[in-house]
Formats: sequence, C-alpha cells, structure tokens
Amino acid sequence: MSGQMPIAALEKFSRSNGILLLAAVAMSLFTRLPLAFASDSSIPGAEKKASSPSLAEIGPKPNPAPKADSKQIETSIRRGVAFLLKRQNANGSWGSERSSRPSEVYAPIPSAHQSFRGAVTSLCISALLEVGGDSTEVQQSVDRAVVWLMEHLPKIRRNSADALYNNWCHAYSIDALLHILRRHPRDQERVRKIRASIDQQIAMLVRYECLDGGWCYYDDLEFQTQRPNGSTISFMTATVLVVLADARKEGIQVPQKVVDRAVASILRQRKRDFSYDYGEYLKYRPMLPVNRPGGSLGRSQACNLALRAWGDKQLTDAVVETWLDRLFARELWLDLGRKRPIPHESWFQVAGYFFYYGHYYASRCIDLLPLEKRPPRQDHLAQILLRLQESDGSWWDFPLYDYHQAYGTAFALMSLGRCKHD
Repeated sequence: MSGQMPIAALEKFSRSNGILLLAAVAMSLFTRLPLAFASDSSIPGAEKKASSPSLAEIGPKPNPAPKADSKQIETSIRRGVAFLLKRQNANGSWGSERSSRPSEVYAPIPSAHQSFRGAVTSLCISALLEVGGDSTEVQQSVDRAVVWLMEHLPKIRRNSADALYNNWCHAYSIDALLHILRRHPRDQERVRKIRASIDQQIAMLVRYECLDGGWCYYDDLEFQTQRPNGSTISFMTATVLVVLADARKEGIQVPQKVVDRAVASILRQRKRDFSYDYGEYLKYRPMLPVNRPGGSLGRSQACNLALRAWGDKQLTDAVVETWLDRLFARELWLDLGRKRPIPHESWFQVAGYFFYYGHYYASRCIDLLPLEKRPPRQDHLAQILLRLQESDGSWWDFPLYDYHQAYGTAFALMSLGRCKHD
C-alpha cells in the first residue's frame, strides 16, 4: 500500500471542484443543525428525534444480487491458487521490483522492496492456508514460503527517514504467522519459533508507532525523529489493530497501551456517519472528497472491523450492515479507481489499491453478522470478485512493480473463501 496524497495536491483537487465542495459543505451544515438541536431535551420532540437511527445507520441499499454458485466460487478459487503456485519465486517468496512502467511509487532501495515482498509473501501464505487445500503442491509451496519468511522477517526495518512500508510487512506477517501457528499446533519447537517471531514483529510495530498513536507508512522529513512524527493513517492503523486482535485470541501478549493509543487515533478520524479520514493530517478538512463516504468505502470496512475487535460499543451490527450495503450499492466509486496507475486520480480521490483491500475487510465484516444476515452480502461480494478475475486466474487493482497480482489475488481468494454458504 502506498500513495498518500500530499495535502497541497488534495487542496488543488478541491479547488478544481470548488462549487461542488461548497455545496456539499453547506448541505452538511444544513443537515447537521437539526441533529445538534435534537440533543437538547428542552426542545419539544427531542426525545423522539434522539431515538432515530444515527447517521452511521443510514445509507443506500444495493439491489439484490443473484445467489453465487458454490461450484463457480470453488472453480474461481482453484484458478487463483494455480496462479499463485505458478508465480511463486524460486526462493519461496512472491513479487519483485521488476516494472515496465516509466515511473513508479516511491520505494527507497532496497529496504522498501524487502518490505513489499515480505508483506505480499505473507498475504499469499495466508491465502493458500485458508483456501488452497491439502494438495502436495500447495503444502510444498507453503513450506518454501515459510522458510523464506522466517529467514527474512528479522531483517525488515524502517525503509528510510520518510518511508515506513515495513509496517505493512510487520502487520501481514503476523497474520501469516498466526495461520502457520494453527497449521502444526502440536509441534512444540515450531510453535515456540513462530510465537517468538510474532513477538518480534509486534516489537517492531511498537518501535514504529507514531508519536500520537497508531501507524503510518510515510513520515515527516522536517524533524526526522526516531519514532515517526508524521500523520497517523486510519487504514494503516486499522490493519495493525485487526492482526493484533487476532494475535491476542491465540494467547499472544499485546501491549494494551499501544492498542489504546491506536484506537484513539482512529476515533479522532471517524466522522458521524462512520466514514474515516484518510489520515489524521486531513481531519480538519472533513469534506475533501477522499474523506467523504465515497472515498471511505474501503477504509470504513477495515476501520469498523478493527474498532469492533477492540470493543467499540458504537460498532453495532446495524452500523456494520449499513457500511457493507453502502459498499455494494456504491462499489462503482472503488471500481472507477481500479487499475488506474496514479494514486487518488479517480473520483472521490480513490486509489486503485483500495479495491481488493476494502473487499477483503468487507468479507471479514460479513463474518461479524448473524448467520441469517450474511448470505445476501456474501452473494454481492462473490459476484463482484467472480466478474473481475483475470484470464490468467489473478486479480489486481493497482500496478505496483511486480507485487500487484500476488497481493490482489491473495486478498480476493481470502474474500471468496468467506462467500460460501448453503
């Protein structure tokens, strides 16, 4: 993940759409006034208004999706798994720095690519262990990947004074290691090594925590502090919080004070409708397109999942349902950014890399709902992913060196695996 848009660029984008933006701000103020007055119990009818649904429970509803065929889902998964097996590097990893584009995302050499490769390899391990099956070919592929990952993880560090893509690697490697941990639970020596590696990755996340709590992947060059002093990024922080919650379920010690600061950082970026600012550096510009619901479609799934995992009582099933329905009803805003080569060039300043990321976390949000409420949303998600699978069996949304097909396919496979139902 990369491509945080500088504030100057965001402001330029906003000026070019000034009339629409001013209209949106005016409408926001107009619609908020009654809600503010409704909190005053002295106003007649205030009690009735206060009990009405919150903004986070109001949103567009998608048209019903046709039921996804379980055989078609399984065939699609098998094609995706075959793609990952075919594209695995000889050393067991996935992805490389190769690119045919004239310009690429900023990536300090060589550590940024070590981080990218570690994160992508971790995602592929998780995907194969979730949906790859028990074939010898898959098991051997995972074995090679685990050897590579265990050897290279201890070397992953901050990429440069201003780049911290390593945080993606620390987060997704924890997820992969948790999958590996469940693979051979009775092998005590293996379990000991894996738990030690998870502890080391958590220690790295503690080291690179932002001064205000949470995590980022770009830092401010002005001060160059040891701990990042740049803006906390909502979805980067959510990604970390989700894996830390998963680790805690496996009995891994997670520093609560770090979690509390991270949760607080996301809450500072949450708006009343539960859209989330891109980063804390934009929290005083809440009506920028990237911070509005259309720009938050992918982020809200991850942030909602993270806050729910850490006990936010406001993240009710109704809120989760509303944002899933909003995603499926307004999925076009994410799709318009898919495969665009420049981050944030699409409507609502959506970047392509939010597509499969957002749908993966949507699949996990579906798992939060009661069983009877899942199938319609599983069908919506399945229909989207089945439609977009490439002819070679892969999925991709943003051209990122030679990492995009691997991470996109991994996200899509784990999402499809959660779409199966009777």
